[in-house]
Amino acid sequence: MRIRISHSIAYAYAEPARHITQILRLTPRDHDGQHVMSWRIEPTVDGRLRATQDAFGNIVHSFSADGPIAEMAIKVDGLIETSDLAGVLRGTAERVPVDVFRRETLLTAPDEALRRFSAEATHAAGTPLSQMHALMEALHAGVACIETDERTGVGAAAAFAASEGIAQDVAHIFIACARHLGMPARYVSGYVAQSESLRHANGAHAWAEIHLDDYGWIGFDAANNLCPTDTHVRVATGLDFSGAAPARGARAGGDGEALAVRISAREDGSRLTEQ
Repeated sequence: MRIRISHSIAYAYAEPARHITQILRLTPRDHDGQHVMSWRIEPTVDGRLRATQDAFGNIVHSFSADGPIAEMAIKVDGLIETSDLAGVLRGTAERVPVDVFRRETLLTAPDEALRRFSAEATHAAGTPLSQMHALMEALHAGVACIETDERTGVGAAAAFAASEGIAQDVAHIFIACARHLGMPARYVSGYVAQSESLRHANGAHAWAEIHLDDYGWIGFDAANNLCPTDTHVRVATGLDFSGAAPARGARAGGDGEALAVRISAREDGSRLTEQ
């Protein structure tokens, strides 16, 4: 599948900003399941854009600009060719030891309710792979993935207690449970193109990857109750959202910030879908 992606992050300030810095993890890499045919990041104000890599091998762009800046946007346009590998990840350059992804973080710390849920969801499953599929199915059934522009992630334990969360929260719950069960697990940020078979496919998305000795890394999209297919575009990974956030920034001045995000991900040549 060829997926056309457009992503705009627009800022407006009641008081112009004197300086802006943005850290952007918005650029995917090639692997056996995806090929980047074209990709462009374009700020709408003059500044300095520099590409580096972080410790996990994510492509990171640092953008900085001096003001006064009353409004600006970061615009991303790209075309990705994807293949369905049933969630199995191949052809990536792994830069850190697998065991690093056993580490607990604030966003993925399990409480007693999550520990009990992990055990109950997987007790009848045999192999580690079967356990992860059982965990995904139980999580999909028990925690509603909600679509909203007004909510940020609350972390695994809080989202599980509420029985709902955004895709970021659902991924954190899955990671927390998998690590509790002894599996290395990591967070993935990316995009999902609209598909009739997917309920949560409105552009930006998040899921988890689990490392199994017999298979390597395998993706699990608990929000959609499936392993990632050719509808998924993988962009960045981390221990949790904080290490794979699409955009983080700081500014001097710029009081009264207003943020508008528009994302579209569509099969090339089909109807546009927006979030």
